[in-house]
Amino acid sequence: MASDSLHKRYEAAGQGHLLKFWPKLDETQRSALSAQLEALDIERVNRIYQKAVSAEKAASDPNESDPIEPLPEDSVDFAFGTSGGEKEWRATGLQAIARGEVGVLLMAGGQGTRLGSSAPKGCYDIGLPSHKSLFQYQAERIVRLQNVAEQEAGKPAGSVVIPWYIMTSGPTRKETQAFFAKNKYFGLESANVIFFEQGTLPCVTMEGKVLLDTPSHVAVAPDGNGGLYAATRAPLSSSDKKHTVLSDLGKRKVLYVHGFGVDNCLVKVADPIFLGYCISKQADCAAKVVSKASATESVGVVARRGDKFSVVEYSEISTAQAEKRNARGDLAFGAANIVNHFYTTTYLNSVESFEDELAFHIARKKIPHVDLETGATVKPTKPNGMKFEMFVFDVFPFTKSFAVLEVARNEEFSPLKNAPGTGSDDPGTSRRDLLAQHKRFLEKAGAKVAEGVEIEISPRLSYSGEGLEAVKGKTFTKSGFVEEIEELDALV
Repeated sequence: MASDSLHKRYEAAGQGHLLKFWPKLDETQRSALSAQLEALDIERVNRIYQKAVSAEKAASDPNESDPIEPLPEDSVDFAFGTSGGEKEWRATGLQAIARGEVGVLLMAGGQGTRLGSSAPKGCYDIGLPSHKSLFQYQAERIVRLQNVAEQEAGKPAGSVVIPWYIMTSGPTRKETQAFFAKNKYFGLESANVIFFEQGTLPCVTMEGKVLLDTPSHVAVAPDGNGGLYAATRAPLSSSDKKHTVLSDLGKRKVLYVHGFGVDNCLVKVADPIFLGYCISKQADCAAKVVSKASATESVGVVARRGDKFSVVEYSEISTAQAEKRNARGDLAFGAANIVNHFYTTTYLNSVESFEDELAFHIARKKIPHVDLETGATVKPTKPNGMKFEMFVFDVFPFTKSFAVLEVARNEEFSPLKNAPGTGSDDPGTSRRDLLAQHKRFLEKAGAKVAEGVEIEISPRLSYSGEGLEAVKGKTFTKSGFVEEIEELDALV
């Protein structure tokens, strides 16, 4: 019987208690628990617990941990007028896009709980005149960029494709896919929008014993945004075990991937400047950063841990380190991480070879569970167990050729994290920052925008300010939203 082999396997792993209620379960419950336990790599769970605990202990010992150092100044380049490389990088990036060598990875597993919404965060409307969601903005940037690449490479309309791989979580997948289907994929071909799911890991006690949340179900939690890498190797459907994100990238001959989180309304999806920069640097992995707003900003920074690139949390940096300045007068630890990354597909395929060396991070939480003696549900009032998370930047130390590109915060980073009305990283600040950018687009094209006037420009009309030459010399006195260049005449 399957239960006999499961009993032996789980007893050998020290997790036999997970079958404690087996005799009392009905056939449906036994089938569900058996399927979950068969699929679970319990030996890996034990290894994750041991490694996470030992890594946490080592990190707290100054004699064990590597010293934290600022980024070497020659390892950072800039993309806001000081380096002079943007034009060349953009051309290189657009050429790669035109050749079909670029894909996009979106981490979109979160719900808008803090925003007062149970929907996936990407469905959220930040209050723009168009009422477009974050998903729609990103989709339409891809549509526009495909068109720009076609035009600049002299290719026929519809011939350039940027495949979009969207990582959901279990709770958000169905609703995310339904949202895209309802909106006809926002102008993209459905075959080029690929959904996949973030993995989970069991919750454990402080001693490493896996918890049950019902007598017939193991308590699990998402494995963090760093679960992205394992998720790219998981089958996209149960009917074809060999079809994964990585195999799909290979089939499409995608060489370069841009990865980012869903909550940044200013993200330049498949940014040709960033792509071209990384290609020219021959980087296998890279990070886009912005300058910290202040020495005390609570944000992780890209830095060096020993001789390896890493993201260092603000809590790991002393006040003296946080306030230290470099020769340019900038904060030495000032390269704020914005979860905006570049990978070669070769590098993404290599992650599996060193994944066991990565230590998961421990989050101690109040985890509801079943009392093994009584079968009753226990809702703890203080942390009683651990959830394990990997962060997307945990792979940085394993890169052979790493690059860092600093970009302007007001042009590329406005995260949506807090409830409406918070005044920081909330829907209001996202709306403000996006509309301020669109005003700069018009002014750079030679127009004037009257005080208090708000004009939203569709991403399908302009990806980053291009294509607006017709507004030169005009003064806009009315607020509004435009999808086509001709519609701007009504706002003069």
